Amino acid sequence: MDIYKRKSLWKWYLAAAGAVIVLISMFYTRYLTDKLEQEELKKVQQLKTALETLTLAMEDTLQCDVSFQANFLSENTTVPILLVDEMGNPQEGRNFGAAQDTDQAFLKQKLEEFQSKKTEPINVSTPWGSQQLYFEHSVILRLLKLYPILQFILIAAFIAFGYLGFSTSRRAEQNRVWAGMAKETAHQLGTPISGIVAWIEHLRSLREDDPEVNEVLDELVNDVVRLELIADRFSKIGSSPELTPVNIFEELEKCRLYMQRRASRKVEFLFPTPGVYEPIIVKINSHLFEWVIENLLRNALDSMEGTGRISASVYEDPANIFIDLSDTGKGIPASKFKTVFQPGYTTKKRGWGLGLSLTKRIIEDYHSGKIFVKKSVLNEGTTFTIQLPK
Repeated sequence: MDIYKRKSLWKWYLAAAGAVIVLISMFYTRYLTDKLEQEELKKVQQLKTALETLTLAMEDTLQCDVSFQANFLSENTTVPILLVDEMGNPQEGRNFGAAQDTDQAFLKQKLEEFQSKKTEPINVSTPWGSQQLYFEHSVILRLLKLYPILQFILIAAFIAFGYLGFSTSRRAEQNRVWAGMAKETAHQLGTPISGIVAWIEHLRSLREDDPEVNEVLDELVNDVVRLELIADRFSKIGSSPELTPVNIFEELEKCRLYMQRRASRKVEFLFPTPGVYEPIIVKINSHLFEWVIENLLRNALDSMEGTGRISASVYEDPANIFIDLSDTGKGIPASKFKTVFQPGYTTKKRGWGLGLSLTKRIIEDYHSGKIFVKKSVLNEGTTFTIQLPK
């Protein structure tokens, strides 16, 4: 199992653990709210009994001590209640608020709310006729019902900020490692390159008149130039490379010529020909941009296994220039469109999985652009798009 599959599984495990915590909390909170709701309903029934007892005592039809009922009514400070007479007029309100309990306009509005919600009132029998008792659950119960949602939001926010913090820290550490390794590679290449150049000149002086030796030495010089270019590319990682205006068609043509000489003759390259199209000028660092195109073309060649077609197209909008590079290779699954740019991801038996990661870094960090998989169909081909600002 590769590192990205394990990473994906860990994300699912964390999400599942968070979901279990939230579900347990929701079930337990629901249990508590159900219990509290039942207690409040009992309390309202007791309020009804207390009201009926008090009204009978006021009419002298019941001779008993009603101090308990009076205290019970006065001690209800949590459940909002509304008492309505036979004519449908609010008579008394409690626990809506000190000002609202005596505000007839508010009580009428509250009654309309109860009726619009089709809340069933409790009938209260009094000597003056039947009255209706409306009630709603206490603020504590309503807040308790919202607690699982609040807890879910807090847990999600904690996980998101934690993940963001760790990702940012890990990315910064990766950047330092990338830059350090690149600069050290460039430094280590410098010494043997200088030595090879010296040996070439020494051999040339020994065999000045030998055309075969000079031909070999000329090829060695070309390879040394290539090594110097590679060292220069690595030296620019972690620094701010200079961007210069170039004709993008000429730049693509240079990359095509270099890669086509090293590709199978069964691979067809279809690139726009410089001079045929109106020049499109864009600011890039040629050494790094060529590295990007070579990485994409090399991956395309590996994907096609020596047979197929590689094509390039350039188009623009008012703000950006787009370069599409397409191949007829194996394709990429849709689930891997973003993963292919992550360090270490590779489908090759021999590979470090750094090519596309470097490509993304060069385009986004040094050219303020974007690179992404535009489309891909398994066993048909892939199109990468590079977006560069004008």
